Amino acid sequence: MSEKREIKWDKLDNTAHLFPVIAGESMSNVYRISVVLKEEIQRVLLQQALEKVLPWFEVFRVRMRYGVFWYYFETNQKPAPEVKEEYRYPCQYISPNRNSNYLFRVNYYKNRINLEVFHVLTDGIGGITFLKELTYQYLRLAHPDLKEKMGDGLCSDTSLNREDSYLKNYKKSHKKGYKTERAYHVKGEKLRPSELGVMHGFMPVKELKKACNLYHVSINEYLVAAFLWSIYQECLHGMPGKRPLSSCVPVNLRPYFDSITMKNFFVIVSAVFHPKKESYTFSEVVEIVSDSLRSQINRENLENLFAYNVSNEKNFILRAVPLFLKNIAMRHVYHNSALANTTTVTNIGNIQVREEYQEYIEGFRAFLSMSEGQNIKGTICSYQDTLVFTITSNLADVSIQRGFFRRLSEDGIPVKIETNGVYNE
Repeated sequence: MSEKREIKWDKLDNTAHLFPVIAGESMSNVYRISVVLKEEIQRVLLQQALEKVLPWFEVFRVRMRYGVFWYYFETNQKPAPEVKEEYRYPCQYISPNRNSNYLFRVNYYKNRINLEVFHVLTDGIGGITFLKELTYQYLRLAHPDLKEKMGDGLCSDTSLNREDSYLKNYKKSHKKGYKTERAYHVKGEKLRPSELGVMHGFMPVKELKKACNLYHVSINEYLVAAFLWSIYQECLHGMPGKRPLSSCVPVNLRPYFDSITMKNFFVIVSAVFHPKKESYTFSEVVEIVSDSLRSQINRENLENLFAYNVSNEKNFILRAVPLFLKNIAMRHVYHNSALANTTTVTNIGNIQVREEYQEYIEGFRAFLSMSEGQNIKGTICSYQDTLVFTITSNLADVSIQRGFFRRLSEDGIPVKIETNGVYNE
């Protein structure tokens, strides 16, 4: 008699409702987080590690289904997706009907493990949590003495929590959270379809902090300002513009609301710089950007931003609208909001690993796929004493990238550059 396997279902979190509506081959809504080890990856062991870790993480062990009124998740009973050596460009669309119905993929290249996640599952914090446990399991398989020392289970501080923290922390609000003023968009000759240019800039955290102290701003504020500055210089040539330069800046809500959820829990604020006069100094742009961010990143405003979205989800009339009509409305709303931003700069933060595994890990990388109106984006992550700012773009021209890293060098920050080879072809 065969054992009956339990199939659970789960709602998408409030933010996740949007991603299946807008995702497709041309806009994948997939992000990548990678760990670079100090040894070559063994495919068989990585596959074994994934098969061991996946059953622990119900947030990842799902398939997406289509209901009458909403998309929903259902436990995926299929074996873990196949681990492959990387053979194509990163962050390509993950079709819900392929990849054994899983909404993430794991591949590797030399000594690097790549986790690519369809944003419907979780945000970067959830992705990092899964990747770290996958890496720990892999290292225990590759080094039996490590397994003997560390055991074979999850770290005690790893959360498997699946609550929708948006709904849990929702308070009624009538304020519309997001602006819809159209922003400046970076345009130009594009790379071939499916190509994604990736450029990593490695810099010492110590020297970066010195530069930030000169301007009395945080690392995040400084890097967002430098990125917008490079667009201002390279695209507008330091001249006034009709439209503002605006960067989406995702904010992790967990620290503000005492959450440990593995699901999405973030909101977007916008760093806005509108070049109205003849010329600005970099110091002026840094001040404008930092003031813009500080005015928005506080608990009250962050609460208002997601409360507006949750109120729409909870609206009884909207809940009764069939899914295909909701999709049409959501695409329209997304299109308008997408036009309000030039780019995105997201900060995964400082990634910390258990001391016992540190000698095997060289570092981490993270980056985003492209989205409507945004042909260039930046992602920040750090490990130990090195910060990596990764710029992804589907444009052939790299003047913004050069301008950004040149700006950092002018402030005394030594930067080492590495690309994925797209620009060499």
